[in-house]
Amino acid sequence: MLSYFDAIVLGVVEGLTEFLPISSTAHLTIAEQALGLTIDDPSVTAFTAVIQVGAIAAVVLYFFGDIVRLLMAWFRGILHAEHRREPDHRMAWFVIVGSIPIGVVGFLARDLITGPLRSLWVVAAGLILWSPVMLLAERNGRQDRGEDQMTMTDSIVMGLVQCFALIPGVSRSGATISGGLFQGLERVAATRVAFLLGIPALTAAGLYELKDVSGIGVGPTLVGTVISFLVAYASVAWLLRFVAHHSIGAFVPYRVGMGLLVIVLLVTGVFTAT
Repeated sequence: MLSYFDAIVLGVVEGLTEFLPISSTAHLTIAEQALGLTIDDPSVTAFTAVIQVGAIAAVVLYFFGDIVRLLMAWFRGILHAEHRREPDHRMAWFVIVGSIPIGVVGFLARDLITGPLRSLWVVAAGLILWSPVMLLAERNGRQDRGEDQMTMTDSIVMGLVQCFALIPGVSRSGATISGGLFQGLERVAATRVAFLLGIPALTAAGLYELKDVSGIGVGPTLVGTVISFLVAYASVAWLLRFVAHHSIGAFVPYRVGMGLLVIVLLVTGVFTAT
């Protein structure tokens, strides 16, 4: 059983890191190790996936108007052919199609994701090795197209790159935003699309893992989810303001430093890999 203190700590960590390009999975794994939890225990793994639903609820609330508009445009286009050229109808399809790759890969590789990949060695490697990719995306991306100029190819590329986030330490938002930058999208546009692509993927993961969370307890799970929601809402708003004027490369020193710290803690025996 997780204590309420554990649930609060993990809820704060999830909310702070889910949408920042620093990997929520990495930070949750590190926090679980620091709290003395068994990080590859099925109940603990399920708990971390379920409290992501709180973070997803935050992004749904933040983008509620956009989501309703996209859904209405999608249904209009389904029912009436003349609406299928509307930008919102096309964007709705982009989100749907872009969400498919991580759903398929995540389901097929579920045993690998919740087993061997739940290691702090993997976390450290993911934090460090994905950082140069983020720098390359910022340096080489043209960033000359907005959401209204997005294509299905952009969506597919971002969806495929999002699959790398199944490796702890990579970061879903860091991967997806990088994919959008490589495609020439503006940073804010890439970030907004990354948030929208995360809604189906993280919701599905949370609901799938719900069956294994019984060992944690309903109370701590609810507390962790609510805390995650509150903190995530603030972090979404902050990140959108931040990327309007700053490169995602600003997060690289922190990512590399955290990765190196984890390696030092592993080598010195302070942390164990799982």
